[in-house]
Amino acid sequence: MSDATDSAGREIDTSVLSTEIAFPEVAGMRRVIGEAVASGLSPQRLAAILQESASGHTRQYLTLAEEMEERYAHYASQLQTRRLAIEGLAPTVEHDDKVPAKIVDAVTALVEDSDFEEMTGTLTDAIGKGYSVSEMMWEYQDRALKPVEFKWRDPRFFQRDEATRTELRLVDQADPRDGLRLPPAKFIIHQPRTRMGLPVRLGLARPAAWAFLIQSFSLTDWASFAEIYGVPLRVGKYTGNASEQDKRTLLTAVRSIANDAAAIIPAGMEVEFHKVEGQHGAAVFGGLIDYVDKQVSKLVLGQTMTSDDGSSQAQAKVHNEVRLDILRADGKQLARTQNRDLIENFVRLNFGEQESYPRIAYPVAEPEDIAALTGAVQMLVPLGMRVSQREMRERIGLGEPEDGEDLLKAPQPAPAFLPPVDSKADEPPAKLSSHRQDCTCAACGLAALAATMDSPAVDEVEQLADAALDEWETIADPILAPLRRILDEETSFEGVLKRLESEHPDTRRLVAALARSTAIARGIGDAED
Repeated sequence: MSDATDSAGREIDTSVLSTEIAFPEVAGMRRVIGEAVASGLSPQRLAAILQESASGHTRQYLTLAEEMEERYAHYASQLQTRRLAIEGLAPTVEHDDKVPAKIVDAVTALVEDSDFEEMTGTLTDAIGKGYSVSEMMWEYQDRALKPVEFKWRDPRFFQRDEATRTELRLVDQADPRDGLRLPPAKFIIHQPRTRMGLPVRLGLARPAAWAFLIQSFSLTDWASFAEIYGVPLRVGKYTGNASEQDKRTLLTAVRSIANDAAAIIPAGMEVEFHKVEGQHGAAVFGGLIDYVDKQVSKLVLGQTMTSDDGSSQAQAKVHNEVRLDILRADGKQLARTQNRDLIENFVRLNFGEQESYPRIAYPVAEPEDIAALTGAVQMLVPLGMRVSQREMRERIGLGEPEDGEDLLKAPQPAPAFLPPVDSKADEPPAKLSSHRQDCTCAACGLAALAATMDSPAVDEVEQLADAALDEWETIADPILAPLRRILDEETSFEGVLKRLESEHPDTRRLVAALARSTAIARGIGDAED
């Protein structure tokens, strides 16, 4: 559609969508190979690079940001942890009822393509450098105009506009000062909001550059310190009548001991080894490097407990919540970029302007407390709450069992003791007729009370009696099970009585059922009065 516009209202020129624009040059302004910046970096030089980047000339700063990931292992590992956490989020396509099904299916197919996943990984480079750009190569496939390739572009191929320092433009010899405007629907530009300020001053590499400089100096000084104090001091002693030749021989021998670990000296001379205490080097240089690394961990991950040693499980759990907050924000910002630069343009080019568009989302699952979840469900289900088995399986990480698999089973309860019944009764044992006429249990008492009442409350009392009868086996078993065990184990009546004095049946369920049923029945009677 030649008259399609992007989300900002700019007309999309479909003639350039399949043309490569931000390609690298061998000798032009978009060259890949540049001068090294990190080698011999000084505080004055770093300050100049950062000031220059704030003015819009970011090439040396971006080169330094790339070299920092090669030279500063801790910064690289923390940055990689955050980037991989984002890449580990599975994208979902959300939509409302206003979006036609064919559009949802087309967007879902686009998101599930492997090239989309690769493009998502390249956009996370913006966390360190401030922005990341992917050029889309559009082609017609399956009767739709879609990106068939996403090409990551070196951030040094772009610059900010001269006036506002906010618009990203293509570096080109046609306009060395201001750059060329980027065509609509051609580039995905991800600029995460790590903090407020001009885009040229964003990116975690900027504050991390000072930590890189400090640790570089500290490592250099520590290496020099180890070189001096890592080898014991060798002292050669000679007698007063030693000749100059003897002295030179002794000096050569002392020097050779360091490299060859062997030497010969004239008789009458000796070599002593003096150990120099250099353990304080780790306390000085190592302590400084450890401090700087922790500040970098806070900068990139928002915490130190899950990235450095020395934390308890409780502390790490609290700090992990901070990291999850950052991950949620990263996912939302990434989804906002892809929805703006890719999804909406894809729908507009193929289906025209829509009232509502599908949206990409990166949901972050909360760490599940399995014990608390299962305990709550175990308490709530008997009270009538309906819980989806599928949802419970997903939340605790259990899949649906296959046909023929061995299944876990709950232990079977012991057979409940049934009181004697009238052989002429037709009702099952669970009914009231299975009890003796003079039974004093709660269910029979409620039934007898209901039989003497002539009012609408009779139905309620009968329902209450039926509910109590449904529980009589579980109530009677804790009482009767110990009695059955004692009767099986003892051979005399006296032995049974003695055991009953020390092993009392558990009547707590019976007491609770009687109290509950009596209170409800009393309430029904009071309401009837």
